[in-house]
Amino acid sequence: MKNPLLSIIIPAYNEANTIADVLQKVCNSLTNNNIKGEIIVVDDASNDKTIENVQGFIEAHTVHSIRLLSSNPNRGKGFVIRIGIEDAKGDYVLVQDADYEYDPREYPALLGPVNDGMADIVYGSRFSGGNPHRILFFWHSIGNKFLTTLSNMFTNLNLTDMESGYKLFKRDIIQSILLKENRFGFEPEVTAKISRIAGIRIYEVGISYYGRTYAEGKKINWKDGFRAIWCVLKYNLFDRKYLK
Repeated sequence: MKNPLLSIIIPAYNEANTIADVLQKVCNSLTNNNIKGEIIVVDDASNDKTIENVQGFIEAHTVHSIRLLSSNPNRGKGFVIRIGIEDAKGDYVLVQDADYEYDPREYPALLGPVNDGMADIVYGSRFSGGNPHRILFFWHSIGNKFLTTLSNMFTNLNLTDMESGYKLFKRDIIQSILLKENRFGFEPEVTAKISRIAGIRIYEVGISYYGRTYAEGKKINWKDGFRAIWCVLKYNLFDRKYLK
């Protein structure tokens, strides 16, 4: 596909300190890599200046298409990702967190397998390749690897990072998936459901990871970890409808 359109969904909740910088990094990546893109920021009822900062950025930058959508009341990351997916017009859809944990300069690596006609979906893996990784929480890494292994047992995939926040989908595929999870259960749910699509081609590429501490704004917690375990079981064993 020649010069496809990439829809970049940015779920945001109380990201006033980082959102403008992240938007600038996304715009820089699109420009520097000659990627045609649309940016969809979906605010999840932030109570800081996230919305004001996004609006200010949109007014000051006219090179790339940027839309601001909102959810009110606060519903969770998975819910606002679904809003962005439904609104996406691109050939491909990518989720970009509104912080510094994932690097927009790596969009070409994620787009490579789909542009080459080899993949329908690409996962960015924090645990493969030689890219930089910030050293943070031991038990988080154990939890991520446990969830990935548990998910792989049911989906028969051999992913190294099911919980990765960087996932790129062909738009027609992701818009056909029936998604229900409102919080961080999006990752195991979408993985379970795409694994059932006949002939689906899923690739992984190594990515960098610049994780945040809780003091810096990290929001996922141990309750979300238990919810993720339940989602792996639920969407692989009990709730197996995956298409709308």
